[in-house]
Amino acid sequence: MSRNAEGEGSQRGNNGPGPMNGARVRARADPFLVVCRCFSVVTALAAILCIAVNVLSAIRSFKNGSDVFDGIFRCYAVLIAMFVAVAETEWGFIIKFWKVLEYWAGRGMLQIFVAVMTRAYPDTSGEKTELVLLQNIASYLLLACGVVYVISGILCIGFLKRARLKKEVSTEQAIKDLQVLKNACISGTSVLGLLTTTHFMYSSCQYKNGTNS
Repeated sequence: MSRNAEGEGSQRGNNGPGPMNGARVRARADPFLVVCRCFSVVTALAAILCIAVNVLSAIRSFKNGSDVFDGIFRCYAVLIAMFVAVAETEWGFIIKFWKVLEYWAGRGMLQIFVAVMTRAYPDTSGEKTELVLLQNIASYLLLACGVVYVISGILCIGFLKRARLKKEVSTEQAIKDLQVLKNACISGTSVLGLLTTTHFMYSSCQYKNGTNS
């Protein structure tokens, strides 16, 4: 009987979780969602650049006292640009209270508005040419992102992204549930094998004791 126990124990060892059984199942990334995330990063960087440019312009306006109204205007541009950058993270708190930002057309129009604010009141005195160059780069970059968002929103690409995102979340949740179930089955099989081996060892000891007596 001890030989039978060893044979069954070796069979359970061979049927255990091998490299293929223990490998974690991974969902393939959706190329469309990857492109959308990359574009969101570019848009957020453009918004951050607009924030930096408007902050420098506001400091220069308040410091020199040349145009206080331009400084106030830049402060508003900074606030709205920060809102644009945060909206690109698709934070649930922002989307909950500003449903219009869930749609790409509304988000694009807000980005175009920030780009126009950044480009407004240019420095025509010839001073601070580096700052003017940064204003042009930031404004036109965010303007291009806003135009792409508006056109994509009209073509219902935003709706397609939301549908694929929900599908990706559902797939990841299903994979996690499958992995938990698989681990539970493996744990249950190991416990069952341990109990069976212990039972055979106990039976073998009882048999030997009975034979000796």
